[in-house]
Amino acid sequence: MPAEIDFCNAAELLPVLMSAVRAREDRLEILVLDLSTTSFMDSQGIRLINDVRRQLRPGAAVRLVARPEGTTSRVLEVTGLRRDVPVYDNLAEALAS
Repeated sequence: MPAEIDFCNAAELLPVLMSAVRAREDRLEILVLDLSTTSFMDSQGIRLINDVRRQLRPGAAVRLVARPEGTTSRVLEVTGLRRDVPVYDNLAEALAS
């Protein structure tokens, strides 16, 4: 995921993500969004994640990776999304889940 996710690029990211999902949809069980290099995310980033979740086939799940001390992790916590979507400290943990 990019360094910043906000009103300038969130709308452009959804079709890119969903294109990747559709290419693997028949066998996609878990989608991991790696936000570990994302240093800024506003409400449009949260909306993007929720839009992706809604468009996944039933049974498929989203996992997030975010640095625990980063701004992105704090945004996930403050907005409550962290309660609904598992967030891992690194990609290895998310993939092993």
